[in-house]
Amino acid sequence: MKALLVLFALISFLFGDDESAKVVFDLTTAKVETFEKHILKGVAVNKANFESQFKDFEVAVVIHGGSYRFFVNDLQSTKYKDDTELVKVHSELKKRIASMADTYGVKFYMCGVGVKKHKLDPKNIMSFVKIVPNSTMALIERQNEGFAYLPVRDY
Repeated sequence: MKALLVLFALISFLFGDDESAKVVFDLTTAKVETFEKHILKGVAVNKANFESQFKDFEVAVVIHGGSYRFFVNDLQSTKYKDDTELVKVHSELKKRIASMADTYGVKFYMCGVGVKKHKLDPKNIMSFVKIVPNSTMALIERQNEGFAYLPVRDY
């Protein structure tokens, strides 16, 4: 009887609904607090919640607007060097962002139009960030792949 129950549970698990969740964050905030709350902390909490329900959780982040500042390696060669709040936390932020890519498999896409507009050197962008032609294309592509859309912006 136990073997039959285990077999039934296994078959139900294998043929169940698609057990995954996907989200694309439209990241435009320039505020460290907002970035930390919705991306650095929020992704970890949601990943744990979905995994506790045996669901995969895929995350993509499209970087544009005010959010470029979080993804540069060296602030001193950018216009963000005078942002005292960012300068104080930048080293720790870099580690935490890298952990999002490494530990949680978060995919980061940066708007190439904004890279040029803000005069950022692509070599100064974190290595795991993919520079794409523009943010609109990246958002459309992720949504067409079934990702839910969530904006993270300054209010």
